[in-house]
Amino acid sequence: MLYSLIRSLLFTLEPEVAHYFSMNSLQKACSIPFIKKIIQSSYTFRHPLLEKEIFGLTFKNPVGLGAGFDKNALYLNELDALGFGFVEIGTVTPKAQNGNDKPRLFRLPKDKALINRMGFNNDGVEIIRKRLEKWSTNNHQSSIIIGGNIGKNKITANEDAWKDYIICFNELFDVVDYYVVNVSSPNTPGLRALQEKDALKKIIGELQEINFGKKNKKPILLKIAPDLSNNQLDDIVALAQETKLNGLVATNTTISREQLKTQNLTLTNQTGGLSGKPLQQRSTEVLQYLHTQLQNTIPIVASGGIFTGADAKEKLNAGAVLVQVWTGFIYEGPAITKNICKELIRF
Repeated sequence: MLYSLIRSLLFTLEPEVAHYFSMNSLQKACSIPFIKKIIQSSYTFRHPLLEKEIFGLTFKNPVGLGAGFDKNALYLNELDALGFGFVEIGTVTPKAQNGNDKPRLFRLPKDKALINRMGFNNDGVEIIRKRLEKWSTNNHQSSIIIGGNIGKNKITANEDAWKDYIICFNELFDVVDYYVVNVSSPNTPGLRALQEKDALKKIIGELQEINFGKKNKKPILLKIAPDLSNNQLDDIVALAQETKLNGLVATNTTISREQLKTQNLTLTNQTGGLSGKPLQQRSTEVLQYLHTQLQNTIPIVASGGIFTGADAKEKLNAGAVLVQVWTGFIYEGPAITKNICKELIRF
């Protein structure tokens, strides 16, 4: 396959270099109208059975791109051309920050996995809001759904974290279709402590107070880690119902390194979150547990190890309403959405 060759060439580059090289190249190609049309026709698959009404929003298909890929809302035009039903930008923080020191992204090809410790590197909410305003103005015809994944700055103390989430919520309110509260990344020191019930209740409660005061409320989802115990997941379920969350995203990356095929300890011992195929089983287990406990009261978006239509169908059968890819996009290439959507129609 052509992408296998392209991928082998891209994998000779440092992961972050390869990311920006490939996306900037796609951006240049899409800047030429007739080439963009060719790309759209090649990688977009539409079918009425794929359309879903979730959170009061109409998704043209259930396959989205998870947060962390287009952190700064730079590539929405290109990702739209590749047929994604929705794209989650961010994680966005109030102030711009560089993230963790490089190298901070590592490939594990034998496992079809990545390890990242990016650390919420982004341009800051003000610049990203302006970028999204420009996108919205110039792309009225686009049906792609935009999610805003929000977090706290590294320098913000946990007891003040709720203030950071409020800033991002208010700034992005008119330019995103839904929100995801990210307290589950392992790459910002202390962030996962915000998953504890009291801390999380403060953040979600403050956001919902603002949200309920709006004429047009926005869906608020919570992204959770795959490393939580059932007791901790029970707390999430109780909190989600109490605070009237609109949805959950299951799951973020894992700090586990179990059963990896990669033998290179220099790679496997890197700190950060592991994503891709090794995460698939655990993220599905968490998804199933949450679905059972919630009894269909709150929709769940599945993320973790989705590469094919069969993977996506597994998540949907386990209780998800939508799926997100990320690492699968790196390994499978630009046709991943089209291929998944075609397979979903056949199932």
